[in-house]
Amino acid sequence: MSLKLTAGDLAIHRVIEQETTFLPALELFPQLPPELLAENRAWLRAAGAIDDQDTLILCFQSYIVRTPHHTILIDSCIGNHKPRPTRPKWNMKTDDTYMKALGAAGFSVNDIDFVMCTHLHVDHVGWNTRLENGRWVPTFPKARYVFARGEYDYWTEQNAKAEVPPFADSVLPIVEAKQADIVGHDFSIGDHARILPTPGHTPGHVAFTFGKKQDDAVFFGDMMHSPLQTLHPELSPKFDVDPAQAAVTRRGFLERYCDTDTLCCAAHFPSPSAGKIRRKAGGFSCEMVA
Repeated sequence: MSLKLTAGDLAIHRVIEQETTFLPALELFPQLPPELLAENRAWLRAAGAIDDQDTLILCFQSYIVRTPHHTILIDSCIGNHKPRPTRPKWNMKTDDTYMKALGAAGFSVNDIDFVMCTHLHVDHVGWNTRLENGRWVPTFPKARYVFARGEYDYWTEQNAKAEVPPFADSVLPIVEAKQADIVGHDFSIGDHARILPTPGHTPGHVAFTFGKKQDDAVFFGDMMHSPLQTLHPELSPKFDVDPAQAAVTRRGFLERYCDTDTLCCAAHFPSPSAGKIRRKAGGFSCEMVA
């Protein structure tokens, strides 16, 4: 499945690998009071963000951004043949959904100039590599892979203590293939792509902003998982390494883009996954684009 958006002089394609139930809302958000969930249940269901058992519905997808100069893939999803025993829907997957969606968007693996990872969690690096003759090799053979230095250093340290499988099979092979660019917060690609630090979910988590003279679009990864967090940015999921920092980052991000024309593109919000931030009831909302 592939869907196209536009912002400024950018063409943006969504490449969906899975859109499915994930975890119960009260489990993902430990600080979520049941009564607050009850207050928000109707609109969350209408938005396709929870099912009738209050299980969150998340999209797992990449975005491909065509600037006037480059073709850039953001976050490479789940991947195939990857051992992920704690996630049955991801474990040792062999389907062709992602590659078919890439083709439906009009791209081959050879068309990607850059792969940019907001962070290095399992569902954002999976298609960085593919299995070939028993070895992990870069899926996108002509691409430079962009990893934020703070994020890369954090996972290097974690991996030294005990192997982190997504890092070992989906990041280190890129470094070994000499296709990795480990970059600081001053990184840019031409006049169209920049890094925006968004720490909290992981220590080095970043967003990527695109646009020649302004932020026409921003891709914010796991800074938010559910539209509920736009209205209640204080809610941090159990996967945030620093929940307090993540909450501060979320509110700052929402204030930054509120009432602007910037298209805010979520990694995990249910389809259509992208919209514009507006003020609502003491918080914010993401008004989805068609």
